[in-house]
Amino acid sequence: MSYPFGGMYDELNVSTRLYLKLDLAMERETVLHFFDSVRREFPGMRKLRRREDALILEEDASEEGARRWLRLESSAIRFGFANPERPEDVARLSNVVLEMAPFHLTLGDLDYDHLEVLYGFDLEYRGNHDQLVAETLLGDHPIVNLLTDERRHPIIDCQPFIGVALTDDCDVQAYIDIKSRTTTYEVRTCQYETQYLTVYLTLRKYWGFGEAESLLAAHRNLLERADELAAEKVVPLIVNPLAQAIASQR
Repeated sequence: MSYPFGGMYDELNVSTRLYLKLDLAMERETVLHFFDSVRREFPGMRKLRRREDALILEEDASEEGARRWLRLESSAIRFGFANPERPEDVARLSNVVLEMAPFHLTLGDLDYDHLEVLYGFDLEYRGNHDQLVAETLLGDHPIVNLLTDERRHPIIDCQPFIGVALTDDCDVQAYIDIKSRTTTYEVRTCQYETQYLTVYLTLRKYWGFGEAESLLAAHRNLLERADELAAEKVVPLIVNPLAQAIASQR
C-alpha cells in the first residue's frame, strides 16, 4: 500500500467514530431510510448485517481489498474505508455520512461528545510482535534493560501508547497506539501465527469548547492533521522501521 504516505505497511484502514451523549432511537424506519440514502451514493454497500449491539451496512471487498462500511450503535456512529486508493475516496464517504446522519438520526451539537479519526497501519508478521516492537523502537532504552539481562528473556508485552494535546484547552488530541497480537502461548511454544501488528494513529475532538463547529468542518480538520502526522511522523518513524525489521527477518 502507498496511499499518500509512501509507507511499507500491508493494509491501511481509515475509520471515523462519532460518540453521542444520548442513545440513538434505532427505530426500524429511521435506520433503513438512513442506510438506503447512503446506499444510493455507494451502490456497493448493499450488505446489511445485525449484531447484538449494532447494525452494519457494508460492501464486499474488491480484489484490492478495498471496502466501505457503516455501523450504527446505541451511542455511536462508526464508518470507515479499508484499503482506500485515494484520500478523496475517504473524504467522499465521510461527507455523505456526516451530512446525512444529523438529518436522518436527529442529531445536533448538544448530542456530540467527541469525534475520532483513526488510521490503522497493519504489518503482517509471524513472530513475537512485542519483542519486535521493543527491539526496533526502544532498543537499549533503560525501561527494556531494566527487565532483561544477558539471558535475553523473551518480551511478552510491549504495546506503547501515548497521547498529546494539540490545543491549549485539550479539546483536540492525538494518540499513538501499537497493538501486538502475540500470545504468551505462542512465546512459550515458539509456534507463531501470521498476524497483523497494527500501528494506530487517532485524532480526537471534544465538543463544548469555544464556538460550535460543524461535523464536516471538524472531520475535515482532523483528517488534515492526521494526514500530516502520518506522513511526517508516524509512517517514517514508526511504521517503516517496523516494516524494515520484519523484512530483515524473512
